[in-house]
Amino acid sequence: MTKRVPFSFEFFPTKTDIGAEKLRVVHQELQLLKPEFFSVTYGAGGSTRERTLAAINDFNGKGTPVAPHLSCIGDDKARIAELLDLYKSQGIDRIVALRGDLPSGQVGLGELPYAQDLVRFIREHSGDHFKIEVAAYPEMHPQAETFDKDIQHFVEKVKAGANAAITQFFFNPDAYFYFIDRLAKQAIDIPVAPGIMPITNASNLIRFADGTGAEIPRWIRKQLATYGDDSASIKAFGHEVVLKLSERLIAGGAPSLHFYTMNHTEPNRQLILDLGLA
Repeated sequence: MTKRVPFSFEFFPTKTDIGAEKLRVVHQELQLLKPEFFSVTYGAGGSTRERTLAAINDFNGKGTPVAPHLSCIGDDKARIAELLDLYKSQGIDRIVALRGDLPSGQVGLGELPYAQDLVRFIREHSGDHFKIEVAAYPEMHPQAETFDKDIQHFVEKVKAGANAAITQFFFNPDAYFYFIDRLAKQAIDIPVAPGIMPITNASNLIRFADGTGAEIPRWIRKQLATYGDDSASIKAFGHEVVLKLSERLIAGGAPSLHFYTMNHTEPNRQLILDLGLA
């Protein structure tokens, strides 16, 4: 029997009113599973800021805590301080603090060029009000020079005041366990939640992986290729892969799981039910 651990879900802001209404339904359905929190992403340079705020307003105070993403690259301290004050006034006490991507065409990294700078600024501005989650990369950040330097960047985020972390999605559990071992050797023991990406569409998965530097094991790519456009087989195979991955992560000591929902109820709900976490 799988050990019960907390879990959380990630949404991204939608571009239309129809999309926002659909997301409200998904939020209501997934909230019935009693997640620890919902996070809402924030586009490059805050490009989805208004839509992120709208989603946060939709979900905040509805039972399950919300955790806004906040990225810093290309942004300024005054605007970030304004957001922190707004979130604090709304009773929000968890932030996912990220470097983010520089908006297309923008030159200059802004006043807070790295995630550790953002974490430090949040602590200076808001003290200990917020629980700060940061990003972790078991397979190394795609822009990192070496794995050792990537680990050191993570250590610096923790020293700046991060409380916990959420990983980029991955399908090799050994990469996660090796990452945790490397942190332990640096005397870093904050909880690191594996980021879980359900598999429902082969081309979308490959595009996400190529865009983020996440590795899709060859055996998964090959198996997906054999299904062609057979979406039912892709979903059944994907469910089995992600279920087994989650079970192994929990058995190995993962403190929680964070699901990248892609704004869908399924297969996220079925994974939670089959893991016995609801």
